[in-house]
Amino acid sequence: MTLAGSTGPVGSGSMARRTSSAFQPMGDTVPKPLQLQDQQDFLTLIRRNPINSLIIERLPELGTPDTQLVAGSLVQTVWNCLSGKRPEEDILDYDVFYYDPSDLGWDAEDAAIRRARAAFADLGIEVQVRNQARVHLWYQQKFGIQCPPLEGVHDGIDHFLNQSSCFGVSQHNGETKVYAPFGFADLFSMTVRPNCRRNLPEIYYRKAQRWREAWPRLRVMEWPDR
Repeated sequence: MTLAGSTGPVGSGSMARRTSSAFQPMGDTVPKPLQLQDQQDFLTLIRRNPINSLIIERLPELGTPDTQLVAGSLVQTVWNCLSGKRPEEDILDYDVFYYDPSDLGWDAEDAAIRRARAAFADLGIEVQVRNQARVHLWYQQKFGIQCPPLEGVHDGIDHFLNQSSCFGVSQHNGETKVYAPFGFADLFSMTVRPNCRRNLPEIYYRKAQRWREAWPRLRVMEWPDR
Protein backbone atom coordinates (compact mmCIF):
# COMPACT_ATOMS: atom_id res chain seq x y z
CA MET A 1 0.00 0.00 0.00
CA THR A 2 1.37 3.42 -0.96
CA LEU A 3 0.01 6.67 0.40
CA ALA A 4 -0.88 9.45 -1.98
CA GLY A 5 2.14 11.65 -2.45
CA SER A 6 4.53 9.22 -0.73
CA THR A 7 7.58 7.53 -2.20
CA GLY A 8 7.33 4.19 -0.43
CA PRO A 9 4.96 1.59 0.97
CA VAL A 10 3.28 1.60 4.35
CA GLY A 11 5.33 -0.31 6.88
CA SER A 12 8.77 0.82 5.75
CA GLY A 13 11.29 1.97 8.31
CA SER A 14 11.18 5.56 7.04
CA MET A 15 7.41 5.85 7.20
CA ALA A 16 7.33 9.32 8.74
CA ARG A 17 9.67 10.80 6.10
CA ARG A 18 7.90 9.11 3.20
CA THR A 19 4.46 10.37 4.09
CA SER A 20 5.39 13.99 4.71
CA SER A 21 4.03 15.31 1.41
CA ALA A 22 0.73 13.49 1.86
CA PHE A 23 0.15 14.63 5.42
CA GLN A 24 1.49 18.15 5.68
CA PRO A 25 -0.75 20.29 7.94
CA MET A 26 -3.12 22.34 5.84
CA GLY A 27 -2.72 25.55 7.80
CA ASP A 28 -5.31 28.24 7.20
CA THR A 29 -7.41 26.00 4.96
CA VAL A 30 -8.57 24.17 8.09
CA PRO A 31 -11.78 25.60 9.52
CA LYS A 32 -11.40 27.03 13.00
CA PRO A 33 -14.89 27.08 14.51
CA LEU A 34 -15.50 29.85 16.97
CA GLN A 35 -16.95 29.30 20.43
CA LEU A 36 -16.50 25.54 20.36
CA GLN A 37 -14.46 24.71 23.40
CA ASP A 38 -16.09 22.54 26.00
CA GLN A 39 -18.00 19.41 26.90
CA GLN A 40 -21.42 20.91 26.29
CA ASP A 41 -20.47 21.88 22.73
CA PHE A 42 -19.21 18.32 22.21
CA LEU A 43 -22.47 16.78 23.47
CA THR A 44 -24.55 19.14 21.35
CA LEU A 45 -22.71 18.11 18.20
CA ILE A 46 -22.58 14.35 18.79
CA ARG A 47 -26.33 14.33 19.49
CA ARG A 48 -27.02 15.71 16.03
CA ASN A 49 -26.44 12.12 14.99
CA PRO A 50 -29.55 10.41 16.41
CA ILE A 51 -27.83 7.02 16.35
CA ASN A 52 -25.30 8.25 18.92
CA SER A 53 -28.10 9.43 21.18
CA LEU A 54 -30.01 6.16 20.95
CA ILE A 55 -26.94 4.03 21.62
CA ILE A 56 -25.96 6.11 24.65
CA GLU A 57 -29.49 5.87 26.04
CA ARG A 58 -29.50 2.09 25.62
CA LEU A 59 -26.04 1.33 27.00
CA PRO A 60 -27.41 0.33 30.43
CA GLU A 61 -29.53 -2.36 28.73
CA LEU A 62 -26.38 -4.32 27.88
CA GLY A 63 -25.77 -5.15 31.55
CA THR A 64 -22.00 -4.81 31.16
CA PRO A 65 -19.75 -2.88 33.57
CA ASP A 66 -18.38 0.56 32.72
CA THR A 67 -19.98 0.63 29.25
CA GLN A 68 -19.25 3.54 26.94
CA LEU A 69 -19.72 4.64 23.34
CA VAL A 70 -16.24 5.60 22.18
CA ALA A 71 -14.09 7.05 19.44
CA GLY A 72 -15.17 6.96 15.81
CA SER A 73 -18.86 7.71 15.75
CA LEU A 74 -18.44 10.55 18.24
CA VAL A 75 -15.46 12.17 16.55
CA GLN A 76 -16.70 11.64 13.02
CA THR A 77 -20.11 13.09 13.84
CA VAL A 78 -18.33 16.26 14.96
CA TRP A 79 -16.21 16.29 11.80
CA ASN A 80 -19.38 15.91 9.75
CA CYS A 81 -21.06 18.81 11.52
CA LEU A 82 -18.02 21.03 11.02
CA SER A 83 -17.77 20.01 7.34
CA GLY A 84 -21.40 20.61 6.39
CA LYS A 85 -22.13 16.90 5.92
CA ARG A 86 -24.99 14.86 7.30
CA PRO A 87 -24.16 13.99 10.93
CA GLU A 88 -24.16 10.22 10.29
CA GLU A 89 -22.35 10.32 6.93
CA ASP A 90 -19.27 8.12 6.33
CA ILE A 91 -19.46 6.51 9.78
CA LEU A 92 -18.68 2.84 9.18
CA ASP A 93 -19.54 1.49 12.63
CA TYR A 94 -20.15 2.37 16.27
CA ASP A 95 -17.72 1.21 18.97
CA VAL A 96 -18.87 0.21 22.45
CA PHE A 97 -16.33 -0.62 25.15
CA TYR A 98 -16.91 -2.22 28.53
CA TYR A 99 -14.61 -3.64 31.20
CA ASP A 100 -15.25 -6.95 32.91
CA PRO A 101 -12.15 -8.76 34.24
CA SER A 102 -14.29 -11.35 36.05
CA ASP A 103 -14.63 -13.53 32.95
CA LEU A 104 -12.00 -13.32 30.21
CA GLY A 105 -13.47 -16.12 28.13
CA TRP A 106 -14.74 -15.49 24.62
CA ASP A 107 -18.18 -16.87 25.47
CA ALA A 108 -18.84 -14.04 27.92
CA GLU A 109 -17.83 -11.37 25.42
CA ASP A 110 -19.82 -13.08 22.70
CA ALA A 111 -22.90 -12.99 24.95
CA ALA A 112 -22.42 -9.21 25.36
CA ILE A 113 -22.08 -8.84 21.58
CA ARG A 114 -25.34 -10.73 21.06
CA ARG A 115 -27.14 -8.57 23.65
CA ALA A 116 -25.91 -5.46 21.85
CA ARG A 117 -27.06 -6.85 18.52
CA ALA A 118 -30.55 -7.26 19.97
CA ALA A 119 -30.55 -3.86 21.70
CA PHE A 120 -29.55 -1.97 18.55
CA ALA A 121 -31.20 -4.16 15.90
CA ASP A 122 -33.66 -1.48 14.84
CA LEU A 123 -30.95 1.10 14.12
CA GLY A 124 -29.60 -0.52 10.97
CA ILE A 125 -25.95 0.03 11.89
CA GLU A 126 -22.94 -2.09 12.86
CA VAL A 127 -21.95 -1.96 16.51
CA GLN A 128 -18.55 -3.30 17.60
CA VAL A 129 -18.53 -4.40 21.24
CA ARG A 130 -15.23 -5.16 23.01
CA ASN A 131 -14.37 -6.10 26.59
CA GLN A 132 -11.25 -4.07 27.31
CA ALA A 133 -10.19 -6.60 29.94
CA ARG A 134 -9.55 -9.09 27.10
CA VAL A 135 -7.62 -6.87 24.68
CA HIS A 136 -4.19 -8.14 25.74
CA LEU A 137 -5.23 -11.68 24.78
CA TRP A 138 -5.50 -10.90 21.05
CA TYR A 139 -3.73 -7.58 20.47
CA GLN A 140 -0.28 -8.91 19.58
CA GLN A 141 -1.65 -11.37 17.07
CA LYS A 142 -3.59 -8.62 15.32
CA PHE A 143 -1.15 -5.69 15.53
CA GLY A 144 2.25 -7.29 16.07
CA ILE A 145 3.11 -5.64 19.38
CA GLN A 146 2.41 -6.61 22.96
CA CYS A 147 -0.33 -4.93 24.96
CA PRO A 148 -0.19 -5.19 28.76
CA PRO A 149 -3.56 -5.89 30.40
CA LEU A 150 -5.69 -2.73 30.43
CA GLU A 151 -7.00 -1.40 33.72
CA GLY A 152 -10.33 -0.10 32.50
CA VAL A 153 -12.25 1.43 29.62
CA HIS A 154 -10.47 4.74 30.12
CA ASP A 155 -7.14 2.96 29.76
CA GLY A 156 -8.29 1.59 26.41
CA ILE A 157 -9.40 5.05 25.26
CA ASP A 158 -6.08 6.54 26.39
CA HIS A 159 -4.28 4.30 23.88
CA PHE A 160 -6.12 5.33 20.70
CA LEU A 161 -3.52 6.32 18.09
CA ASN A 162 -5.15 9.70 17.38
CA GLN A 163 -5.46 12.04 20.35
CA SER A 164 -8.63 13.62 19.01
CA SER A 165 -10.28 10.19 18.87
CA CYS A 166 -9.86 9.73 22.62
CA PHE A 167 -13.44 10.15 23.80
CA GLY A 168 -15.94 8.05 25.67
CA VAL A 169 -19.56 8.76 26.59
CA SER A 170 -21.54 6.83 29.19
CA GLN A 171 -24.96 6.99 30.78
CA HIS A 172 -25.43 6.59 34.53
CA ASN A 173 -28.81 7.04 36.20
CA GLY A 174 -29.92 9.34 33.40
CA GLU A 175 -26.74 11.42 33.54
CA THR A 176 -24.45 11.56 30.52
CA LYS A 177 -20.74 11.56 31.32
CA VAL A 178 -17.89 12.40 28.94
CA TYR A 179 -14.31 11.16 29.17
CA ALA A 180 -11.92 13.38 27.18
CA PRO A 181 -8.29 12.90 28.30
CA PHE A 182 -6.84 15.22 25.64
CA GLY A 183 -9.60 17.82 25.73
CA PHE A 184 -11.56 19.23 22.79
CA ALA A 185 -9.30 21.71 20.99
CA ASP A 186 -7.89 19.30 18.39
CA LEU A 187 -11.32 17.86 17.70
CA PHE A 188 -12.92 21.25 17.11
CA SER A 189 -10.02 22.37 14.88
CA MET A 190 -10.25 19.07 12.93
CA THR A 191 -6.69 18.14 13.86
CA VAL A 192 -5.46 14.53 13.84
CA ARG A 193 -2.49 14.23 16.20
CA PRO A 194 -0.43 11.11 17.05
CA ASN A 195 -0.83 9.49 20.44
CA CYS A 196 2.44 7.59 20.74
CA ARG A 197 1.64 5.33 23.66
CA ARG A 198 1.73 2.46 21.16
CA ASN A 199 4.34 2.56 18.41
CA LEU A 200 2.09 1.91 15.43
CA PRO A 201 2.74 4.72 12.92
CA GLU A 202 1.75 2.60 9.92
CA ILE A 203 -1.73 2.05 11.33
CA TYR A 204 -1.98 5.74 12.29
CA TYR A 205 -1.24 6.80 8.70
CA ARG A 206 -3.57 4.18 7.27
CA LYS A 207 -6.41 5.51 9.39
CA ALA A 208 -5.48 9.11 8.57
CA GLN A 209 -5.59 8.40 4.86
CA ARG A 210 -9.09 6.95 5.11
CA TRP A 211 -10.23 9.88 7.21
CA ARG A 212 -8.77 12.47 4.85
CA GLU A 213 -10.62 10.86 1.94
CA ALA A 214 -13.91 11.35 3.80
CA TRP A 215 -13.04 14.64 5.54
CA PRO A 216 -10.55 16.53 3.31
CA ARG A 217 -10.30 19.46 5.70
CA LEU A 218 -8.61 17.39 8.38
CA ARG A 219 -5.20 18.64 9.46
CA VAL A 220 -3.04 15.52 9.95
CA MET A 221 0.07 15.88 12.08
CA GLU A 222 3.06 13.64 11.46
CA TRP A 223 4.15 10.79 13.71
CA PRO A 224 7.31 12.01 15.49
CA ASP A 225 10.68 10.44 14.72
CA ARG A 226 12.06 8.34 17.55
